Amino acid sequence: MGKYGVLIVDDSAFMRRAIGLLFEEDSDFFVVGIARNGQEAIEKVERFKPDIVTMDVEMPEMDGITALQKIMKDHPVPVVMLSVQTDKGTEATLKALELGAVDFFLKDHLINDASNKAIVKDFLERVKAAARVKIVQSATAKPPVEPEKKEAAFPKPAADLIIIGCSTGGPSALQSILPRFPGNLPIPVLVVQHMPPGFTRPLAERFNNLCALHVKEAENEEILRSGSIYIAPAGFQTLLQRQTDGKVQLSIRTDIAKDALYKPSIDITLHSAAPLYAGRLLTAILTGMGVDGTKGCVEVKQRKGKVITESEESCVVYGMPRSVYEAGLSDRQAPLPQIYQNLMSFAFEPS
Repeated sequence: MGKYGVLIVDDSAFMRRAIGLLFEEDSDFFVVGIARNGQEAIEKVERFKPDIVTMDVEMPEMDGITALQKIMKDHPVPVVMLSVQTDKGTEATLKALELGAVDFFLKDHLINDASNKAIVKDFLERVKAAARVKIVQSATAKPPVEPEKKEAAFPKPAADLIIIGCSTGGPSALQSILPRFPGNLPIPVLVVQHMPPGFTRPLAERFNNLCALHVKEAENEEILRSGSIYIAPAGFQTLLQRQTDGKVQLSIRTDIAKDALYKPSIDITLHSAAPLYAGRLLTAILTGMGVDGTKGCVEVKQRKGKVITESEESCVVYGMPRSVYEAGLSDRQAPLPQIYQNLMSFAFEPS
């Protein structure tokens, strides 16, 4: 029998069977049961004690969001949401991540591209990574971090750009960092978060309601300005270019790295930023599966920039930060609650 027992939650018999067939392809999984709605999911999580739950977002009787809240409160277990790419589905998925879901995957990618071995492998590996996550406390909705209200004068900046890279677990991690930046931060912030197309704009809009800084999805040929947080758009590569007047603009591209696993790729963004900013580039690599960011951080360090990595104790998936840290590229490693303060200490010269 496999290592990871899965509970499949979906109101569609077709989807339950299709998802089950995917798990049958990997001997590390075995299906412990199925549930047709959120209420059944709650009962079967308690009864079967699965290692991982795949949860549909929209279901009759009780939807996936309500079920997720109750499961995390009473019987915490790693949950991967399976959503549809609609405005309602996107908003619900982002809410689920806030409530403690470890990851999410688009249903249409799984079903329409089930013959694509790379997509199926990515799904199975991400579910394995989620199954290994230790859910140690109730994951009810976290109260938003209050923006820094004090806007005192900053010391002289030691950095001209902050780039934050993250993947699995990233939206929740960003929620503990971005709202803490004060509204008069004199340094722009660029976030490169792995997400499917259609999710980064709603993510930016959600953060714009939480943050003192203006948060928006990055646009092509947009000039980087202090007082703003830019979210690299999913489905594209985000590069930086310096204009003849010295200003730096964003270049949102579809014609490069077409076969790249990640769009956006942290490596590609860092490769373009490091030569422009040299020692005045500050990078943070947060939770995520894989090694994206490591090659980019090599160039950041070669150009005398600074790198902070999230430590294992707070990562949902200690993949990307581990790769950077074990490559000797991290100037400082810290748990998530200390990342913001470390960013600020590196970003400004001692007063």
